[in-house]
Amino acid sequence: MFFISGAVVLIFLAVGVAIPEQFGEAATNTRNWIGENFGWFYVLSTTFFLILAVALMLGRYGNIRLGPDSSRPEFSTFAWFAMLFTAGMGIGLVFFGVAEPAYHLASDYVRTTTGDPAAGAMQFTLFHWGFHPWAVYIILGLSLGYFCFRKGLPMRPASALYPLIGNRIYGWIGNLIDILAVFGTLFGLATSLGLGTMQVNTGLSEAIGIPNTSLVQSLIIVLITSVAVVSVVAGIDKGIRRLSVINLWLAAALLLFMFLIGPKLWMLSMMFTGAGDYMQNLVQMSLNFVTPQGNAAAAEFANTWTIFYWGWWISWSPFVGMFLARISYGRTIRQFVSGTLLAPVGVSVVWFGVFGGTGIFYDMFRFEEGGKISDLASAEATFHLIKAFPLPTAILSLLILMTVTVVTVFFITSSDSGSLVVDMLTNGGDPHPVRVQRIFWATMEGVITIVLLLIGGAAALEALQAAAVSTGLPFAVVLVIIAFSLLKALRSEDPISMMPEGFRPPSTPSGPDTRAAKEGERVHVTAPGDLDKSTNE
Repeated sequence: MFFISGAVVLIFLAVGVAIPEQFGEAATNTRNWIGENFGWFYVLSTTFFLILAVALMLGRYGNIRLGPDSSRPEFSTFAWFAMLFTAGMGIGLVFFGVAEPAYHLASDYVRTTTGDPAAGAMQFTLFHWGFHPWAVYIILGLSLGYFCFRKGLPMRPASALYPLIGNRIYGWIGNLIDILAVFGTLFGLATSLGLGTMQVNTGLSEAIGIPNTSLVQSLIIVLITSVAVVSVVAGIDKGIRRLSVINLWLAAALLLFMFLIGPKLWMLSMMFTGAGDYMQNLVQMSLNFVTPQGNAAAAEFANTWTIFYWGWWISWSPFVGMFLARISYGRTIRQFVSGTLLAPVGVSVVWFGVFGGTGIFYDMFRFEEGGKISDLASAEATFHLIKAFPLPTAILSLLILMTVTVVTVFFITSSDSGSLVVDMLTNGGDPHPVRVQRIFWATMEGVITIVLLLIGGAAALEALQAAAVSTGLPFAVVLVIIAFSLLKALRSEDPISMMPEGFRPPSTPSGPDTRAAKEGERVHVTAPGDLDKSTNE
């Protein structure tokens, strides 16, 4: 796995560097072809994942733990949420928080299909960042946590297919799935790191006049990668957990500051109205797929935004799903699903209400034509908005630096958690991979980003992003199969394990006396075997 994955990464990197224009054109055409011909499958699969996640949260399997019945969570609820949020999409909220609602506000399709363009812009933004992406993460994360910690299988996507294909997960089928996961994770992170570095450089240029050049961007990547290497080597508890908690507090402080200086009533209106329209139209949007022959404008919007996002979230699901599984030992299925589905979406509503709502307000009532947020690149949007606030220059520079800090730490937490996932994948699914591999993959991520930035710039990064998103189609098929595999395994569970703990018969054994795994230790779980057995051994 290590050598094959490394070879695949190097081959795609070499092609991207040697012929960036042709590679970019081919990758973009492939992504567009998938969207036009298989967008319906993205629509149906993501909606199915959401329905299944809600059913598991509310159904009889909710009391089953990701581990033996006596296991308990390794991390506190706050630390757990901080890690899942910062790894899942925290950086995306900072990057697109101002830009995407403004882009939708300027969209003719959104204006003609919603009664209130501002609320419609929030509605579609929340649709792209709300329940559906987290449902995708839940299916893989829940499956891996269940099969690894409760059934003793390796922490790798192929393990979730054990009820269907048995020991063939250790053959070429399992290896192919894991290689797809490595590809999507590494290149997705490299793309995000490169585009985010441009945002950091733009902010530093606006605040303190640092030039916006490839050299500065390379130094920023080196800094982020260095801290990420230290964090991933330190492990989850000492490294990733601490950075995630710090980052959550920094993001909360930035959110509060923006709320205090922005149009408060307008932001509150965007939160409630946008969330209301989103919930009211959730079913219709979830099943909406049109062809260019039916409605060209709707098809173009869906392919540019919705289908792209669904492919992007699915291609990221190995990274986020595996990391969620790794930090969720001992939690019940109901705790896992409710925490992963409801809490981040609630934060997203508040975040987009503050940042996106303020951006919409300024584009509608403050900025002139040609200088609107919708006319700018995503990396410039937040800083363009901040500079428009009626505050002293020193305070504006401080706010920009605060935003840059939050963006940087978000990228560090995404980088170290993503590197840990690649380490586990290329180390046979071991939740505690060797340190040398941790250093290698975290460093490789930074090297890939620097090479692409220096050779091809933003165009090369966007081409790599299109290639990574294209892996969403085969992995969507894998996720659907994984969902049915999980259901098959859950049906074989002991009925006692499905009962609330306070109602279980006192004479029923609750499994081995286990404790939360610490860094460097192995979790004691049931050995791989016949998943049809209903006993807790």
